[in-house]
Amino acid sequence: MKFHLISLFLPLLLGCTAKVDPPKATSATADLPQAIVVSVGDGDTFRARDDSGKTVTIRIPCVDAPESQQAWGPEATQRLRQLLPTGKTIALRETTTDRYGRTIAEAYINGQSVGLQLVSEGYAVVYDRYLDSCPETEGEYLAAEEQAKEKRLNYWSQDSIVMPWLTTAHIDISTK
Repeated sequence: MKFHLISLFLPLLLGCTAKVDPPKATSATADLPQAIVVSVGDGDTFRARDDSGKTVTIRIPCVDAPESQQAWGPEATQRLRQLLPTGKTIALRETTTDRYGRTIAEAYINGQSVGLQLVSEGYAVVYDRYLDSCPETEGEYLAAEEQAKEKRLNYWSQDSIVMPWLTTAHIDISTK
């Protein structure tokens, strides 16, 4: 009996606490619609099958990845393919539909924003013109971009930066 009492109080006497499981994390994305990734088009666009079985093109809001002919464009596409492999289940928070018929939606994996991850790793930049599409995470996007710039990560490692929305391909698409 003495041994059991000592073993029960020893952690308290030594300043330790007994192991307690932390409360389960709740995700703000738990109630969002789910979709299955079908393919990745470029660094900020992919196709997914929604819960009705319809395949839709998704454009990640608040970010712009380098175009395929731009420096870091192929790498941005490859990174999105790593984050969103074919068959991956994701959560989507739709914001709108653009003039090309694409669904503008934030994609989440395990509660983490894919767009925010791309920005924090330097594979995409904050698209200021459309940042109001992400009001809850605007500050996080700006802070992530600032850190990526300071660390000169990926796209930010170039000596001369041309923002993705200023490329010829982007301008040609926008004027159609």
